[in-house]
Amino acid sequence: MDYYGADGLLSCGKCHTPKEAFFAKGLVLIGKNKHPVECACHKAEREQQEAAVKEQKHLDLVRQLKAEGFSDPALLEWTFANDNGRSLQMRHTHRYVEQWQTIHAENIGLLLWGGFGTGKSFLAGCIANALMEQKVPVCMTNFAHVVNELNSSFSGQNKVVDRLCRYPLLIIDDFGMERGTEYALEQIYNIVDSRYRSRKPLIVTTNLTLDEIRHPQDTVHARIYDRLLEMCVPVSCIGASFRKESAQEKLEQLKLLIG
Repeated sequence: MDYYGADGLLSCGKCHTPKEAFFAKGLVLIGKNKHPVECACHKAEREQQEAAVKEQKHLDLVRQLKAEGFSDPALLEWTFANDNGRSLQMRHTHRYVEQWQTIHAENIGLLLWGGFGTGKSFLAGCIANALMEQKVPVCMTNFAHVVNELNSSFSGQNKVVDRLCRYPLLIIDDFGMERGTEYALEQIYNIVDSRYRSRKPLIVTTNLTLDEIRHPQDTVHARIYDRLLEMCVPVSCIGASFRKESAQEKLEQLKLLIG
């Protein structure tokens, strides 16, 4: 129960801190010389509620960003927390996220290249998830999805290009130019070039070798690859295939189970 202390101020019966305070310099307003204040327990409760509301708003925004930014729900699992420690290049992804403000301002992208199953997509997914946790809008899609979207868009290819270019970071996974028509490749170039001109970074993963990227066979590919190399720092992801290792581990486990 609240009570009045020796100073004449109402105090909280729970935390025993004042719920009133005197006006400064003996001021009296409308016949009163004191005003209400928050006691310690009410202040703590209010701050806790505000923190909970703020955290919920943050979670809702991150959930919305990921729903809009990922073309495949499986990408939600590609996070630093789920890193198995096998990728030697993981330090680059941590650094990319830590230095995002500078990375974004300087328009620095990544070209993650190497063979199948070497963790390139996982590295890119870790960056995407981490940045979206910081409320940075990111779009992570794959090359085939982009080409299909360009070919089937009823609203026009320009709208597809504009949408992909509005994100602070665009990630195109499994960049494989051989699967696109000449028209689609031209649109892919428009996406890459638009990001270059608007100074927005791009991350690309590809199974192509760096030599294939640097020495394309025709002009159409050369335009795209030249622009990518201007924008993106090549990061080699050469090593044992994690997919093969995982398959072998499952095979050994199955042998143990069925004896």
